[in-house]
Amino acid sequence: MASLNDLTLRQLEYLVAVADTLGFRRAAERCHVSQPALSAQVQQLESVLGVKVFERDARRVMVTPEGGELVARARRVLTEAEDLLTAAARMGDPFAGPLQLGAIPTVAPYVLPEVVPALVRHYPKLQLRLREEKTAALVRDMEEGRLDAALLALDAELGRKVEHAVIAEDPFVVAAPPGHPLEKKKQVQLRDLDDEDVLLLEDGHCFRSQALALCTRVGAREVDFRATSLTTLAQMVMAAGSVTLLPRLAVPTENRQGQLVVRPFAPPAPGRTLVLAWRPGHPRAEALRAISATLRSVWPGKAKVSAAASPK
Repeated sequence: MASLNDLTLRQLEYLVAVADTLGFRRAAERCHVSQPALSAQVQQLESVLGVKVFERDARRVMVTPEGGELVARARRVLTEAEDLLTAAARMGDPFAGPLQLGAIPTVAPYVLPEVVPALVRHYPKLQLRLREEKTAALVRDMEEGRLDAALLALDAELGRKVEHAVIAEDPFVVAAPPGHPLEKKKQVQLRDLDDEDVLLLEDGHCFRSQALALCTRVGAREVDFRATSLTTLAQMVMAAGSVTLLPRLAVPTENRQGQLVVRPFAPPAPGRTLVLAWRPGHPRAEALRAISATLRSVWPGKAKVSAAASPK
C-alpha cells in the first residue's frame, strides 16, 4: 500500500489540471510546467495509486470512472491545503493577499466598476482577482476552492450550499417599447403581464428562472428568443415590440438613453436578494463578512437607480 511519502501536492495539482482541461498540453500550460514533466508526474501518481485515472489516445483524454472519484478527492485535498495556507496568512493579516471574487453576469457590469475601487481603497493590501460567470459555475468553483467568494442572487437552494451576507435588495421592473399600453401606468401589477409576450435570458441565468416563475404565474408567454445578456434583452424590447423584466440595478446602464418605458411593480414588488457568498468553513469568513459590510456601504447608484426606474 502506498504511503503519504509516495505522492505530492504538486502531483495532485497536475492530476486535477488534466481532468479540468482534458489535455496534457493545456494542463501543462495551466500549471506553467513542460508537458513531458507533467505527464511523467501523472503517470508516476497513477502507478503509486494503482489506478488508471485517464484514458489516452491520439485524439483525446478521458477520465475513467475510477479516476473520477480520485480526482474529486484530490480536489478536496488541494482545497484543504489552500485553506491551511490561507489560515496561516490570516493570522498575520486577513485583508492581505489574493482574493478570488466572482459575480454573476446580471450583477458584474453594473456593480464591479464602482465597488472594486472602493474595496481597493478600504483594503489596499488585498489583491482582487475578478471573474464573471453564471451561478452554477461560481458555486462549483467556490466548493472546489478556486474561488473565495461571489456576488450572487440568493434563493432557497443556494442558501443551503453557501454561507452569505446580504448586500442589497434589487427589485424587478418592467421594460417596454414606447407606445406600449403599460406606458400609461404608474405602477404595474403582475396581472398586467397576463397574455403579454415577454423576452427572457437564456438558460443558466438565475434571473431567467426568477423572471420565468413570475411570468408563469400570470400566464405571460415567453417569446421564442433567449438573450445572452441584459444588454441584448433591452435592445430586443425595441426590436421585437415585446416587454421584459429587468433588475432595477441594471436600468441606469441599459436605459441610459431613455429609449425604454420603465415601470416599477406595485408593492410588494418582486425582486432578488443580492449576497456575497462563500463556502462553509472558509478560513477568511470573518474578513468576508467585513468586506460584505463595506460592499453595502458603497453599493452603487441607489438614488440614480430609483430615479431611472420611476415613471416619467
